Amino acid sequence: MFDKRLRQKLALQKEKGLYRNPPVVDDGDGRTVTVDGRTLVNFASNDYLGLGRCETLRKKASDAFSRYGTSSSSSRLVSGNASVIREAEKAYADYFGYEDAIFFPSGYQANLAILSTLFGPEETLLFDKHVHASTVKGMQLGTAPFKGFRHNSMGHLEKRLKSASGHPVVVTESLFSMDGDTPRLAELAELKKSHGFLTVVDEAHAYGALGTGGRGIAREVADVALGTFGKAMGLFGAFVLMPSLYREYLFNFASPLIYTTALPEAHAVTALAVLSEVERGDGRRERLSSLSRKLTRLLTDRGFTVCGEAHILAVQIGSEERAHDLVTKLFDQGYFAFTARFPTVPMGQAIIRLSLTANHTEKDLEDFSDALFRLSR
Repeated sequence: MFDKRLRQKLALQKEKGLYRNPPVVDDGDGRTVTVDGRTLVNFASNDYLGLGRCETLRKKASDAFSRYGTSSSSSRLVSGNASVIREAEKAYADYFGYEDAIFFPSGYQANLAILSTLFGPEETLLFDKHVHASTVKGMQLGTAPFKGFRHNSMGHLEKRLKSASGHPVVVTESLFSMDGDTPRLAELAELKKSHGFLTVVDEAHAYGALGTGGRGIAREVADVALGTFGKAMGLFGAFVLMPSLYREYLFNFASPLIYTTALPEAHAVTALAVLSEVERGDGRRERLSSLSRKLTRLLTDRGFTVCGEAHILAVQIGSEERAHDLVTKLFDQGYFAFTARFPTVPMGQAIIRLSLTANHTEKDLEDFSDALFRLSR
């Protein structure tokens, strides 16, 4: 009976065009991936600055793991609270302009910790309806009531603020992972002055790639900010920036932190090297911005509706089946792209999500836009 139920649900996914069976990637260099012996131009990577394959970082990571070993072998609350991890956390807090920081094994885990632990029945969480799935899951696991507001609608948020029963906490992102757009941060700052709420901002897709020195774009409004190493920073894991009081509270009450093995010391050493690369990465950021503008122009000139204000672009398709068919054909033409379908996006609003990296060439963009135009006719 149990196996039958699983098979039925999988069959239904296939009928709806929502079945997921990703190809196995054999190799890659940041700009391309190899699948079944074929080299494809990769538009599905979040390695925005190209640091994931940076030779300097690879050497420093190798040296760090050789010196410190491969595992912390303990949670942070037992013997895993290594001095080098604290050094790196403080360096990140200083660089991004916060009192303190905590490293986590993943952004998903970090969002679970923040949203299920810091807030309780005395608060009301008001969240943008396009926030990441980990944010939603964190709220569901917590005890604070939560209500959504329309995506990037400061007017709707203000209505929610006026009717909130507990102390309001606004939860949003600085660069949305599927839409590629940003909230009206100046308007959000004005609302914050008027209503005095706390703000949690997921800057996972902005840190490293946007803002002065890659410091993101939401510091003016964010009391707590989440970043990931696994995107523009080319590593793995995540970090949360916050006041020292919040860090102390999480160390005492956050299950996703207390009951998990700490990241290894070598990770912290490599994270410090990453921070140096991010700080001097203006050239990479400028190139990424230029490539993003060019691809947007190429696609819109060919009649596509493209959303996105930075290095994440969402090409509007609509039908889940058509979107899947297009990325399959693009694969055959030598392009690795990702379709976001329900439940990642609302039903009937499927997109082809394009991620750019500073390692792409202008010819990559020109050839891709030509291919997509040809295949969509």
